[in-house]
Amino acid sequence: MSEKISQSSLNALKIAFTYMPKSIEVTKFEYGDSYQKVLDHIEVVREMLLINDVDPDEVYGEINPENTPNSTY
Repeated sequence: MSEKISQSSLNALKIAFTYMPKSIEVTKFEYGDSYQKVLDHIEVVREMLLINDVDPDEVYGEINPENTPNSTY
């Protein structure tokens, strides 16, 4: 298991993650032969967020609450 990162580093990682493409958006057509490398990078960042008790699917809303629709549940 990897060690957790500092709060400031975690915040920087969250911000960077919001600008990364979603895995479903990464195609060979868009990224050429490096598409698998891009997918691998996305997975590494997702894993680091999970190690640090952060749900990657919730990061965008945390970083950009003004652009996130309100939940209906």
